[in-house]
Amino acid sequence: MTAELVRGQNHPLSQARLEIRITAGTPVVAGATLGDEHGTVHGVEWVVHPGAPTLPGLEVSRQAAAEHRLAVDLGAMPEAVHRVHVLLALPAAGGPVRFGAVPAPFVAVTGLDGTELAGYTITGLDAESAVVALELYRRQGAWKVRAVGQGYAGGLPELLADQGLPQARQLAHDIHEAVARGLSRAVPMSPPLTADGDRSRQTATPTPGSDQGSPAAQGAPGAVPQQQPPSPYGTQPPGTPPQPMSPQGGPASGTPQPASPYGTQNAPVAGASQPGYAQGPTDTAAQHPTVGGPIDYSHPRRQNTAPPPPPAAPPAQPGQPARPVAGDATGWSMEERLYNQVWGMFEDLARSTAAYRSAVDFADSRMEKELDAALADPRSRIGGQGEAAREAAHAKYSQLVEQARAAYDRDLGQLTAESEVVEPALPPAYARWDNPVWHGYRVPFEVPMAVRLGDLHLPECAELRIPMLVRLPLERGLWIDSGAAGSLDGSFLESHELHRLAMDTAVALAARLLAVHPAGDYTLHVIDPAGSGAQALAPLAWTGVLAAPPAVGAAGVADVLARLTERVDLVQMAVRGGAADSLPPGLDTSEQLLIVNDFPHGFDDRAVTQLRYLADEGPSVGVHLMMVADREEASAYGPLLDPLWRSLMRLTPVPDDHLADPWVGHAWTYEPALVPPGSQVLQQVLNQVAEARTKHS
Repeated sequence: MTAELVRGQNHPLSQARLEIRITAGTPVVAGATLGDEHGTVHGVEWVVHPGAPTLPGLEVSRQAAAEHRLAVDLGAMPEAVHRVHVLLALPAAGGPVRFGAVPAPFVAVTGLDGTELAGYTITGLDAESAVVALELYRRQGAWKVRAVGQGYAGGLPELLADQGLPQARQLAHDIHEAVARGLSRAVPMSPPLTADGDRSRQTATPTPGSDQGSPAAQGAPGAVPQQQPPSPYGTQPPGTPPQPMSPQGGPASGTPQPASPYGTQNAPVAGASQPGYAQGPTDTAAQHPTVGGPIDYSHPRRQNTAPPPPPAAPPAQPGQPARPVAGDATGWSMEERLYNQVWGMFEDLARSTAAYRSAVDFADSRMEKELDAALADPRSRIGGQGEAAREAAHAKYSQLVEQARAAYDRDLGQLTAESEVVEPALPPAYARWDNPVWHGYRVPFEVPMAVRLGDLHLPECAELRIPMLVRLPLERGLWIDSGAAGSLDGSFLESHELHRLAMDTAVALAARLLAVHPAGDYTLHVIDPAGSGAQALAPLAWTGVLAAPPAVGAAGVADVLARLTERVDLVQMAVRGGAADSLPPGLDTSEQLLIVNDFPHGFDDRAVTQLRYLADEGPSVGVHLMMVADREEASAYGPLLDPLWRSLMRLTPVPDDHLADPWVGHAWTYEPALVPPGSQVLQQVLNQVAEARTKHS
């Protein structure tokens, strides 16, 4: 299962031979620096870049490209190397000059078979033109990956200087010069994003590796072979003449050799003696291709595979639609296929409803025009002629609406049949609380792709519910609106009853978030200044899944907010300073969720400021908010809190059509994912979570 990292988060690497796949919306330059245990880069020969693309255990692309695949063999890394920083930069020769003007780059660490181990979307960049994307680091003999995302407005010179290289400006100039020479072989931009916006999961035909180049560069007939520029950093680009050798097998005397960080003058090319890397076939025909024939620069064992195809649907009867199959979407795992299938159902329902509404609007406008034309002639306003025209217009209207409804009902029937197959197959993170999968629940070992926050439906088909899946980790906090509001059936609830439902919704969502995370990876805090949520919070408090008892009173509010604010500050400073390992030993680095009840009661001005800070800065470092509040009760603050409400995703404890669809303009009705009345599933799940937390601690 893929670990979706946020800035500063790390993840263990279970494989030594990896690929780092980079996808951006524009050609970028990829490189890496090698550092010792302190992160020090001792010279330009510790930098792998398009001008010097290979070092032991590491190989990068030779040109700017919208997609890169970097080959990494951690087992081949010299003992002196403890850190590998993966760098991205915008080319200096034309194109965008800042990452804020292009889509956020996505970096994934995968196995050689394409299995994605960890992914990181580099968000929050603006004026920066270079960024440290990832860090691979060795700790007690084991390797881990950390999401860094540190950008530099000064570009490559500033980035390399921050790595401690005194020749940073000259090296950056040489890198851009090498890239400029290879622009004719640059890989084109990647295809448009898929519906779920995931850059690493494309279903298109695999493109060649980033070092394969265009057909002309691969030696197609009539192509002019390109001359590789000499590298001033001691690594020979492919195609350069070999250096004269001494009888002992080393370089001939007088041949200048650069200093090597690996303790040997003749460091092998990355993976040169290891299968799966760039050595290529060893037969004579492969080593000496026919003159004028095509040259294959691809890695013979590197897999450029697309996700496996979805399972085939069983054959349908003649004239009948194919029977739906759970997981009928692309993806590397069943979980990913189900995620893509659910959002495919959402798009299909939105598209079908938009077509139906458009057809009804067309029938209305056509009937109005026909009636206006019939009544424009005074002679037809009275008598049988006018009545016949009106009846004809209404008949055409009814015919068009019936045809549109028949097509819509056909689509709804197929989607309903698909939903009946998909719902029982959903994993706990995606399933409703009444799904039998919860009765076999076990605490997971990995974080899922997404979590279900509720259901979505449209008024034309209220019985068809689409799961509302949101990717993890959460990018925004949640606001459970406990304000007075009428339900869709026209009834109104008392404020006390509405607040109780809001707290039940918050507890159900918090329990789900706890349940889908591994033991020790999610910590739950509660602020309940007046103790009004004690009854709803009882399942969380009695099972012991809270980090501490709910904070009450102004002192409790101040204490919790101060600790979480300090955590955000420390993690941000460590990440920005490139010293994530220097965090205090006792700091809890797990994801944090803070439930705030009855805001703004018990909050002074300082506490309100801290809460706004957590809402803005917390998600990027793993601190999330879930507020149960009535906006009207905080109206005394005026527009001061408007940014706070806008930064949170508003959810309601009763069905409400407040979620807008920017794609086709629908207003979707949201219904919270509550535990069925009388069910013990929540208590059973929380007991297992508490037991796993006790064993973990």
